[in-house]
Amino acid sequence: MKLRDVMTNPVIRIHPEESVAVAARTLANYNIGALPVCGSDGRICGLLTDRDIVTRCLASGKSPGATTVREIMTSNVISARPDMDAALAAGLMGSRQIRRLPVVENERLCGMVSLGDLAVQEESCIDAGDALTEISGNLSSRK
Repeated sequence: MKLRDVMTNPVIRIHPEESVAVAARTLANYNIGALPVCGSDGRICGLLTDRDIVTRCLASGKSPGATTVREIMTSNVISARPDMDAALAAGLMGSRQIRRLPVVENERLCGMVSLGDLAVQEESCIDAGDALTEISGNLSSRK
């Protein structure tokens, strides 16, 4: 199974110059935990999670209305291609400690895959479970 078979598309995204307040409302409105950050050309330049908002904005005393997404986003984004095998993607997600993987084709965002997307697919369920176990195990060792 390929990522194009399980990825979410279209993807809700945000521009890097939007405020963190707008990003937070977008996450809440769509009930999602991450937003790919894309320029006007559709190229991904970052990823913003609900956790980023808490740890890099709120906990730092910054104002969500006066802080741009660019200031707190993760800029080194791991991504995949739509033709990547789902099991390989699950392994990548586990080894890199990520729960959401942007899917990029021709340098532009075309989808998003989460461990949850992979877990509901019979063929990749075990791989997604292994990835989550690896992520969880490494989180507990960081304390």
